[in-house]
Amino acid sequence: MMSAYLLVSHGSRDPRPQVAMEELGQLVSAQLGNGKHLVGIAALELQPQPLYQQIQDFAGVALREGVKSLEIVPVFLLPGVHVMADIPEQIALAQQALGEDIIIHQHPHLGSHGDLVTLLSQQMATIPAETTILLAHGSRRPGSLEPIETIAAQLGAVTAYWAVAPSLESRIQALVAAGQTKVAILPYFLFTGGITDAIALSIERLKLQFPTVTFQLAAPLGASRELAEIIGDLLTSPLVETQGILN
Repeated sequence: MMSAYLLVSHGSRDPRPQVAMEELGQLVSAQLGNGKHLVGIAALELQPQPLYQQIQDFAGVALREGVKSLEIVPVFLLPGVHVMADIPEQIALAQQALGEDIIIHQHPHLGSHGDLVTLLSQQMATIPAETTILLAHGSRRPGSLEPIETIAAQLGAVTAYWAVAPSLESRIQALVAAGQTKVAILPYFLFTGGITDAIALSIERLKLQFPTVTFQLAAPLGASRELAEIIGDLLTSPLVETQGILN
């Protein structure tokens, strides 16, 4: 029986994440068996339509194919407000409009899968360095940094954040003071975009500031067969229960 899957990302004004999501959708479709399932993409923000309308439109396509359930995977690395509140709210609005013609389920977000650490570890293994910095966006929301710190500990890396302390520059200053001369920076971001461009510029400035240190900047995770396999596995994971309602 055909199934319908919708990959929901954050959304961006930069066109590159959208292109990467389209590629990821194609990879997930291939992973699940081309032609056997419907795979679509949508975004929470910065789209012409709100997410609930995007869900309704894709559900309409699914219904015309005789599909009676729609599976949604949030393509987010962290379990923040978007994953825990915003997406479930949009799903509820779409479900209300669609009635019982099709049932929508929300699966765990991408960052909840343990194989992401394996992907990052494989990436680290290709970059010779004395110390690796896991660089994430960061948030002031209480508890929001704990998943990053846990991943860094599993990788044997140290953390730095783009939006909160410790910053990349302060972390590197501390490493240089401790005698480190080979530093790798592993961005904990899904796709290339405005922030990863800014990180690259920051690294160039740090090279001038610390000319005796070798810096190597890894690429973000990107659309890959391995990431598609993780999403395929998430689609078989238990459904998410949010605010007492099974999604």
